[in-house]
Amino acid sequence: MARFIFITGGVVSSLGKGLMAAALGALLQARGYRVRIRKFDPYLNVDPGTMSPYQHGEVYVTDDGAETDLDLGHYERFTGVASRRSDNVTAGRIYQSIIARERRGDYLGATVQVIPHVTDAIKAFATADTDDVDFVLCEIGGTVGDIESLPFIEAVRQLRNDLGRGMSVSIHVTLVPYIAAAGELKTKPTQHSVRELASLGVQPDVLVCRCEHPLPESERRKIALFCNVPKEAVIPALDAPSIYAVPLQYHAEGLDAQVIHAFGLPPGREPDLARWVDIVDRLKSPEGSVTVGVVGKYVGLPDAYKSLNEALIHGGIANRVRVDIRWIDAELFEGDASEIVPRLEPLHAILVPGAFGERGAEGKIAAIRFARERRVPYLGICFGMQMACVETARNLAGIPAASSTEFGPTSEPVVGMIHEWMSAEGLQQREEGGDLGGTMRLGAYPAVLAGNSHAAAIYGTTEISERHRHRYEVNTAYRERLEAAGLAFTGMSPDGRLPEIVERPDHPWFIGVQFHPELKSKPFAPHPLFASFIAAAIRQSRLV
Repeated sequence: MARFIFITGGVVSSLGKGLMAAALGALLQARGYRVRIRKFDPYLNVDPGTMSPYQHGEVYVTDDGAETDLDLGHYERFTGVASRRSDNVTAGRIYQSIIARERRGDYLGATVQVIPHVTDAIKAFATADTDDVDFVLCEIGGTVGDIESLPFIEAVRQLRNDLGRGMSVSIHVTLVPYIAAAGELKTKPTQHSVRELASLGVQPDVLVCRCEHPLPESERRKIALFCNVPKEAVIPALDAPSIYAVPLQYHAEGLDAQVIHAFGLPPGREPDLARWVDIVDRLKSPEGSVTVGVVGKYVGLPDAYKSLNEALIHGGIANRVRVDIRWIDAELFEGDASEIVPRLEPLHAILVPGAFGERGAEGKIAAIRFARERRVPYLGICFGMQMACVETARNLAGIPAASSTEFGPTSEPVVGMIHEWMSAEGLQQREEGGDLGGTMRLGAYPAVLAGNSHAAAIYGTTEISERHRHRYEVNTAYRERLEAAGLAFTGMSPDGRLPEIVERPDHPWFIGVQFHPELKSKPFAPHPLFASFIAAAIRQSRLV
């Protein structure tokens, strides 16, 4: 039977609960345990799929087509365990399921209440599909004291009683702020946060204390005394030089050992952390550097491209170079061509990521043209592939009106909305004006690559599976004219209807993909497209 680790946060948000959960999962794996990590979000959206990237950061997509919190990306990148739809649930999804059951009459006339109906639903999500693991780590979003998180904390309280002694551990992540004027770290916020959590019936077993300065032994003893935990269970968490150094840092502070101890399990063997040591070594001692420009729409918030940022770093790890990422607002290139050369010429590679809507599209097309004409390595992801096709159509194929129906009616729909496609569940159909949430081509889909293509050489196979998140596709009615203009369609859906990869054989490195390869990249297993893309950037750096 799986043991459960419940992770809460206090004092302020953005303390890194998700990163801590991912690092702890990696440490438990290194000790030989099987883990699964879950995220419970208190907001009322059914999922983050319709939320602005500026509100919530990126939407992370799983193989089974769930639009989830970006923390699931951390979980996958650190553990290598593919997340599932059942690994992220929101208050909105909980209430939606309960209301649907009430409307069907499933409650047999009972009054539907937060306790027991909402808390029972949360517990059911927590315990589902856990027979194949040793530990389930459940991160509770938000901050203790938030009104919306109360049902989740109550569910944790009940579930700890249901599971019984020795089957669950509570970890509370808090802030120990440094007051510069006083020259002191202050433990009172942590004491108040733990008191708030304990008043809700959950006594933490381990405290993870984020701090900017080393936590003195005297302060650890004070926290332990007032928060009713052993001193050894007060784990300092200072900022790390890289997120991939966090597992090593937490292990050095004894986090995994304290969790094992809190469960009453024998210490067992020391974890094998060799791959994390190697990753950190590659990051600390690069053999060079390259500069990659990301010409995007949401560059004001790095979390909007979190997986992309990490995948580029992974490409650098694979090639033992530092990747300097320059985030460039695509709108800079619209109506002012004078910005293009000074901003793009210093780059060793250019990437145009996924996006929605017309804003910034013309700027991205201008960046793509620059990469094509100047022979700079180019990777287009989702929208970036679509705009590469529009750029070729306009400037090489004699179709100056080429556009996407996403931007409105057009006489030359090189990119158009997909209304039906085949998935693992059968034929999927969509109509204009329908719901936006959960209606895209989502999740893992197979693709077949041309055997003589650059993409097949990079992957080392002609059959791949990658994750999608989009509702527009390149129109195959234009394939012949685009290929005549030098843009080869080298990856297609198995039925030959949907383009998955395009590339330019006349270019050193020019690839567009309809899917999101960044979602499957990991520091210990960099995605082959990103490893090859950074290798191309290295070659370009020697030419500049």
